[in-house]
Amino acid sequence: MTTTPDLLNSLRREWRHSGATVEARRAARAFASRHRELGLEYVDDLVEVVALLEARGTRSVIERARLVQALLEDSGDPLIHRALLQTLLPGIVSVCRQLRFGDGIVDDPSETLTVAITLCAELLHDWAGQSRPYAAPDVLSGLRGRLRRYLLKEKQQRHALTSAGAVDAALAASTSTSLECRLEQLRGTSHDRLARLTYARVFEGASLKELADDDHSAPVALQQELQRFALRHLI
Repeated sequence: MTTTPDLLNSLRREWRHSGATVEARRAARAFASRHRELGLEYVDDLVEVVALLEARGTRSVIERARLVQALLEDSGDPLIHRALLQTLLPGIVSVCRQLRFGDGIVDDPSETLTVAITLCAELLHDWAGQSRPYAAPDVLSGLRGRLRRYLLKEKQQRHALTSAGAVDAALAASTSTSLECRLEQLRGTSHDRLARLTYARVFEGASLKELADDDHSAPVALQQELQRFALRHLI
């Protein structure tokens, strides 16, 4: 199982490569040209831009804040977006730590971190082009709210999945013949889709993930849909 340090190290290794490509060099030059007030004319690539934002760098707190503000303004560019996300990784970890990495809700801390990075990437996409003097704390505050809502929803969904065991027991109590007949009766009706999915789940042993992939739906949402279908039409 991937640990949080492993995930962060993987992202850092990937960034050292993608942030120094020919495209990243062009993006860095264009960024420096658009924001001459930041004094980036000597920067070769985006790896060096991100390095300026590290605490041990030569830039002051105010200069780093202005640089992050500029990155957010230009984050419609995918490479600038990635540079800003890399810059915010320590803050993302801090947000996860504040929420205890979803302890008691999510089994693996790296899962919470992965979700947090994804949510932050979405947030940067939503806010791309905005000019925020306090861009970093604003983004991390927005991330904290989104991650908290995700964890609360996950907690509710897991509770629903636990209660779904009662439905599985009720289905098992029915004879396979009567259940199969009932599902066959529902084929071709408005319930055809769920009847087919239920048949595959019960009689063919298909996993919930396999069904969700074929159905182009989320596993948790599909589980809840199958549960409601079973309660209303099969039990």
